[in-house]
Amino acid sequence: MKFEYRYYGETTATHTDKASAVSFAPDTLRAPAYFVGQLRQTLAFREAMGALHQVVVSDLRVRGRDATAYKAWLEANESALLARYMAEAQDLKAQAASLHKELSTVRASKNSVLRPFYDARQKYFDWLYNANRDLWYVLDPVITIHPDRVLFEAFSQDESAYCSVSVSRNLFDHIGETACGTTNIDYSAALADEFQRLRDYKTTTLAIDPSGFAVTTADDPAFKEEKIDVPDTWVRGFLQVTSAMTLPATAITLHPMDLHNLCAVLRQKKERVGPRSIRFELTPGQPVKLVLEPWGIEIICRRTPYAGATAQTVRLWGRRRLLVLERLIAVAESVTVYLSSNGMPSFWVVALPEIVVTLGLSGWTSNDWSQAGRFDLLGPRHHVAEDSKQRVFAALGRHWLASADQLARDTGLDRPTVEAALTLWVQAGRVVYDLPRQCYALRELSREPLPLETLRFQSAEEDAAAKLVQAGKAKLGAVTRNDKGQLSISGAVTEGKNQYAPQLTLDGDERMIAGVCSCNFYQQNKLRKGPCPHLLALRLVAQPRLNDQRSDRRSEQNSQQRAAEASPS
Repeated sequence: MKFEYRYYGETTATHTDKASAVSFAPDTLRAPAYFVGQLRQTLAFREAMGALHQVVVSDLRVRGRDATAYKAWLEANESALLARYMAEAQDLKAQAASLHKELSTVRASKNSVLRPFYDARQKYFDWLYNANRDLWYVLDPVITIHPDRVLFEAFSQDESAYCSVSVSRNLFDHIGETACGTTNIDYSAALADEFQRLRDYKTTTLAIDPSGFAVTTADDPAFKEEKIDVPDTWVRGFLQVTSAMTLPATAITLHPMDLHNLCAVLRQKKERVGPRSIRFELTPGQPVKLVLEPWGIEIICRRTPYAGATAQTVRLWGRRRLLVLERLIAVAESVTVYLSSNGMPSFWVVALPEIVVTLGLSGWTSNDWSQAGRFDLLGPRHHVAEDSKQRVFAALGRHWLASADQLARDTGLDRPTVEAALTLWVQAGRVVYDLPRQCYALRELSREPLPLETLRFQSAEEDAAAKLVQAGKAKLGAVTRNDKGQLSISGAVTEGKNQYAPQLTLDGDERMIAGVCSCNFYQQNKLRKGPCPHLLALRLVAQPRLNDQRSDRRSEQNSQQRAAEASPS
């Protein structure tokens, strides 16, 4: 995808003995979005932005050992080693010395001939490193200004970790000019170092500079234009994170010292063999227990009794990514962990004074958000009319931040329809989910509409499911609802010579929370990479009946409401 930016001036940071000022240069091609305010608690903001920076530069992809230095040493010393060995034979000593001298002459001549090539190659690698690094800094973070907060969002280089920093306006004094919206900023590598110079004893001003939007002369030399080819995986990863946030999860609130104990063990020990996971052992009424494998080290969170009704064990991988939260421990008030199931994404929400830092981790480090996850397929999938979609978006635009229940009341639509419409807006990059507050908020990820056909939210699994339904290979069985409002759906799907009997469970908002199938895709991945085609096909054929049941329930509720209004008080 091609992204085009135009900045007026550059992002700057200035420091004196009494004050600091950070001024971001926003993208003037987008709708005006700016903010000016004076920080009341600089330390918490500095640490939160430091954690965001660590996520931006994080790259934990496994790489083999670099043998370049060893090979260079071997090449430089191979002749000397051979000559030394041959020197033991007196009759070959003179000949070896002569050959060594000749070989040295040849190598010197070779290096002289190839020196321009080596210099040019090194220059290219230096440029490539700087170009790629600047690319990530330009893309991250995305800044969104809401009526009640300023939101920074970032993505790691290996695309396995997501971080957002939500700064409440209560953290600012003397708030100046403000315009709500989302913008990209001119963000350089040096700026991250400038954040570390912020101090509590200095007055610190943060500005997303509005001056560039007032300049009408396009050929002003202060304008800096950039055109960047953004990887589709970067955009798709952003959207998958929000889809994963909306999934049902178990929330556990830890004390900051529990996070400290976890990070301390990871700092002190280095695993040599697997498994390399954190095992959450959750027993109703008992303190949460964290077990670090393979050492079997137990961390008992005595301040945190598990409030759930049933015991469960959840394992998470890629745990060393949690070390980016280490610097927040000293200023943190609480840490809330959202767990789905084994190998599924987890979210770590750290509450600071008037700041909330959310770290989203994929199931494991190599299981990045963009390619391995299909979490948008777990959300509500029934058809939503265009008019209903626009009504939901317009209602959210009036509030900027709202829950699905609030939007349902404002639009007069039922909650499943609102949830499905919001899922579509999330996939379009125009809405983001606020996990700590369980609300949806406006966030325009790009200036132009995202090319959904390129991002391929109609995944291979969903395409296969649609073909199975069109061919009449999917048959609906029983649809039952339990006392918790959850739907259990069973059926039969035929694919080639194979027959499957998928079963799935939907919650009250028609989000898939469990599923079982005997196909190879499910047996290998469960729901960690999204549902298999057979579960999706079963869901598609069940949707008309779910729509009918929803209409019946709505009619019954309306009848009961009219009866209650008509009855004498």
